[in-house]
Amino acid sequence: MQDKLGRLAQKLENMDPAHLSVAVGFDGFVDEIVEVVDKRDSFDSYVRMTHMAQFGERIIQAAGLSTNIEFVPKTVKLGGNGPIMANALVQAGTSVSYVGSLGKPNIHPVFLELTERCTQVFSVTQPGHTDAVEFNDGKIMLGKMESLNDVNWATLVAEVGEEQLKKVFSGVDLVATVNWTMTPYMNEVWTGLLTLMQPSDKEDKPFFFVDLADPGKRSAADIREGLEAIRKFSSFYRVILGLNRKEATEIANVCGLTLSKSAEQVELEEIVTALGETLGLWCVMVHPTYEAGAYVDGAYSFTAGPFTSQPRLTTGAGDNFNAGFCLGLMLELTIEEALMLGKATSGFYVRNMHSPSWDELVGFVKVWSEHVGEDF
Repeated sequence: MQDKLGRLAQKLENMDPAHLSVAVGFDGFVDEIVEVVDKRDSFDSYVRMTHMAQFGERIIQAAGLSTNIEFVPKTVKLGGNGPIMANALVQAGTSVSYVGSLGKPNIHPVFLELTERCTQVFSVTQPGHTDAVEFNDGKIMLGKMESLNDVNWATLVAEVGEEQLKKVFSGVDLVATVNWTMTPYMNEVWTGLLTLMQPSDKEDKPFFFVDLADPGKRSAADIREGLEAIRKFSSFYRVILGLNRKEATEIANVCGLTLSKSAEQVELEEIVTALGETLGLWCVMVHPTYEAGAYVDGAYSFTAGPFTSQPRLTTGAGDNFNAGFCLGLMLELTIEEALMLGKATSGFYVRNMHSPSWDELVGFVKVWSEHVGEDF
């Protein structure tokens, strides 16, 4: 692992992402990062809940009664799978066009740093709002997302125009459409985009990345319909479905996969391979917290990730991983190296609370190579 990371760092030093172009859509959230108070010692001193089970147990104990749970705001930041992924790609140096829910008639201030660095921005509606409740072992996203109902094909055509949409989503190295779960009309949007595309028989088609974003609240029929819609893009792109471990379990259950154990318990390689063979997409990638695997062209690739027991910010880590992985693919790295670049991007992010610049990302890969297997 150490040697592989060292070689990757050397390879990255001779690369520059500035020539890469990306189009991302369609969500947008204002994220308020909060902690939960376990015990308050004084006005300005408290002990936070560090594990999700504490929060769950507090709620269970209040069933049939009532209780008071205090949230302490820590920071307000841009949110939504699309803006966070786009921001990571902008930070790395690529040219990004964004279409989505960043504020109307004016861009919400939380997105201005992103939009000022994007090549093009088309905001069609107001952002949603999320209270991101963070613990050491995960997070709970409490979302208000009514405005995303306005992200539909009719609104996009009215606000952006078909010709402009065709220009934005054609001729780029990567198209990323994310947060399917919270964008209720995404299937309609995909159908509309398909009418603007021209089939290609080239082997080096651009990439089309999809993040379903926790589809557990959607019905099995909805999920199957969404997966079928994603497949249709294979005529135009190399299609990538990115999942976290929970999402992989949910998709495996919806697809009725036959596995050696339950989808929750099976090893990463088995579930990734089974999903890859069943879905028939160019790539199925799954990224648990401390590892990642991908199935491409009948082959499974894997990497462990850099470990830290003290992440400073976890909301957005998956989106940063997705950005790094897609960046690696666009730079024509191997699949394993692209997984490493994804883990390096998210690893930097959770430690530093912001996405890395290209030089910072290369530097982190070097640091990681010196601390393989360590908590750093």
